[in-house]
Amino acid sequence: MKTIAIRPLPAPARPTPSAAAADGERWRWQRLFDAPHRLGFFAGALMLALSALWWAAVMLATHLLHWPVPWAVSRGLAHALWFAFGFMPLFFTGFLFTAGPKWLGLPPVDARVLAPALLASLAGWGVFLLGVHGAAALAAIGLAAVAWGWASFTWRFAGLVRRSVVPDRLHALVIAAACVAGVAALAIAALGLLLQREDLARAALQLGLWGFVGVVYVTVAHRMIPFFTASALPLVAAWRPTLLLGLFVVLFVLQVPLAWADLWWWPMPSAPAWARVVLEAAAALGLAALALRWGLVQSLAIRLLAMLHLGFVWLAVSFALAAASHALLLASHGQLGLGLAAQHALTMGFFGSLLLAMATRVACGHGGRTLAADDLAWALFWALQAATLLRVAAALWPAAEPALLAGAGLVWALAVVAWALRYGRWFGRPRADGKPG
Repeated sequence: MKTIAIRPLPAPARPTPSAAAADGERWRWQRLFDAPHRLGFFAGALMLALSALWWAAVMLATHLLHWPVPWAVSRGLAHALWFAFGFMPLFFTGFLFTAGPKWLGLPPVDARVLAPALLASLAGWGVFLLGVHGAAALAAIGLAAVAWGWASFTWRFAGLVRRSVVPDRLHALVIAAACVAGVAALAIAALGLLLQREDLARAALQLGLWGFVGVVYVTVAHRMIPFFTASALPLVAAWRPTLLLGLFVVLFVLQVPLAWADLWWWPMPSAPAWARVVLEAAAALGLAALALRWGLVQSLAIRLLAMLHLGFVWLAVSFALAAASHALLLASHGQLGLGLAAQHALTMGFFGSLLLAMATRVACGHGGRTLAADDLAWALFWALQAATLLRVAAALWPAAEPALLAGAGLVWALAVVAWALRYGRWFGRPRADGKPG
């Protein structure tokens, strides 16, 4: 791999006159239907902000004000379900129905055909939120509506894949299969809530986390991170062999039965338990090496690119923390571990960082604006990193857990609500360059 010298970070581009004019335009609902990314990203930003505000309020009430909060579904499960499935599939919708037709050589998708399923998902999450604080059956009904909405999106995306005749449909096929796993995960989670079987809902959560959201993330990362890097840094080759995608998918799919074993087969016998530690440690080392091979160091010269690469580093960190935690549990006969540190490095660090980076890139590129992370986007990205570090620290330092949990929730809310307010306005205004879309 060729290398280049690291240049100082360039000064952020000032808004162009056309961008300033677009910002002065009145925000209109109708603009959300101009392109799928506008509709999906606006809905995703709305859910991202609402979930963050809800959780920050719960953390504030529980850990700082010591107010009782009623729960019909356990707090941890309610939080995990909403944060795993609440906003990321909506962002997926905007991305897949914008980039997907281009990958597959098909005409653009009319955003209006996505609206019924999207509204069902938003309404479902509203009912779910009422249910987790009032009645588990109500939460199950809400989650079933979300499952129906995602099934509709999945069927439509699978239809695009079926109609395509381009030779390379591999990434789209893998994503379509992961989306099917997402439908199953949501349906099983709804059933678990209805039957008051928390173990079933948690098993569905792990299926969705690894087999759905995780597989979509690593598939898109495999396709897009090398491409974006080579486009911005021509001396860094776009290295993305098909074997690497296969290893990503196998690694993530394997985590599903391992997570189920934690639910229903704990403690695991020594031999498979140590094999798991070896797998996680090897994955951490391999992912760290891949981050360097993909141009981590070189990417630091360009903020928007650095956001993608630094987010990918969190994936290696999550597997390293998982290996350390499982090794400690084995060595201490289940007495010591790192709690949820690895899971939050994965969800907040890897998923959250790449979400912010990719959504910012799409909002700029498809909004006719300068393809760059300005001072505000850069600051929000680092606020998200701070929230992740606080949450991981809460798992590693139990004595300070209440304060760190509250701090993580508040900083996360600050970062994502500010992002949603800033970029959500763009989705309801015309492109800055005057082009359609």
